[in-house]
Amino acid sequence: MRLFSAGRRPTEVADDGTITGAVQVDPRTKDLTKRLRPGDIAVIDHADLDRVAAEALAACAPAAVLNAAKSTTGRYPNLGPGILLDAGIPLIDDLGGTVMDLKNGQSVRIDGAEVYSDQELVAAGVLQDRDSLAANMAEARAGLSVQLEAFAANTMDYLNRERDLLLDGVGIPVVRTEFEGRHALIVVRGYHYKEDLAMLRPYVREYHPVIIGVDGGADAVLEAGLTPDMIVGDMDSVSDRALTSGAEIVVHAYRDGRAPGKQRVEDLGVEHVIFPAAGTSEDIAMLLADERGAELVVAVGTHATLIEFLDKGRAGMSSTFLTRLRVGSKLVDAKGVSRLYRTRISTWQLFLLAVAGLVALLVAIISTTAGQTFLGLSGAWWDDLWNFIKHLFGSS
Repeated sequence: MRLFSAGRRPTEVADDGTITGAVQVDPRTKDLTKRLRPGDIAVIDHADLDRVAAEALAACAPAAVLNAAKSTTGRYPNLGPGILLDAGIPLIDDLGGTVMDLKNGQSVRIDGAEVYSDQELVAAGVLQDRDSLAANMAEARAGLSVQLEAFAANTMDYLNRERDLLLDGVGIPVVRTEFEGRHALIVVRGYHYKEDLAMLRPYVREYHPVIIGVDGGADAVLEAGLTPDMIVGDMDSVSDRALTSGAEIVVHAYRDGRAPGKQRVEDLGVEHVIFPAAGTSEDIAMLLADERGAELVVAVGTHATLIEFLDKGRAGMSSTFLTRLRVGSKLVDAKGVSRLYRTRISTWQLFLLAVAGLVALLVAIISTTAGQTFLGLSGAWWDDLWNFIKHLFGSS
């Protein structure tokens, strides 16, 4: 039996694979990962578990993940379940809504695909493994053609609704942040955003771009030791700390003017402007920077591919497709820049290089008169120090 503590009641993993520990429950995975501790049992309700959410869960090192929904529904080949399996985290799927009735801190026992509380069966689902994952992925890949057809139809619909915004900039709000002649760095919490943002630090120091955090991207900016100049989004995943950091706030609203995030920023007493648009928050951030005269738009973590948009649960990606056509040559997509070049020098090679350098230095010292004199003086100094220490402790 293995034990590890989550800072609460220790979690037990028996030799037969049975897991006993305390649960942490939240239907919103991104909210759960903010308080999930190593050894907790995560309880989520996340259909088509996406890569970003799975990476956040894996980083918290839970003892297991219980999903009320199907982690792969067959719509598309999502990467989340594979990430959890690669991390060695058991994933039990399709447990149903009853598992969400568990209370935070409640102790449960997981036996295969069944979840018990006080010897009573709470729910039973499907324990994912490599074989089931491969079967799910094969089925999901067959569904991509349907999604692609839906996106094509969505593109024409979006163009009809947002023609004035895309072509003439109608509806883009006036902001106090000065973009004219400057670069704009737009940060979204997408794939590899942390690594890419770290790689761009020299660029930020040299060009001092306007930094725009899209919702939780604002917290990513703060975590990187930078300060956002502007925060754009519906304000559902950004922290109060970021919203009160002094950045200008642009609340993304529906086309009819309804803005769910407006009440939150008003409660914080933060000044803001409203941007009604049917696209995504990262799209309107690009349109805003372009319309207000940004010389270059650098995007980190943004979503551009079919899989990425399906991962985000978007109904379509037409807004991003057309926005990128509008921004055109100004746009530099920095997503994945951290993977463009990775050093091939291992830690062992660096150690050998350091040893070789020290040996070369020692040989150079020994082979010169000045070096020999230095070694003699150093030896005499160490002798004097050693004699002093012996005398000091001997006299005491």
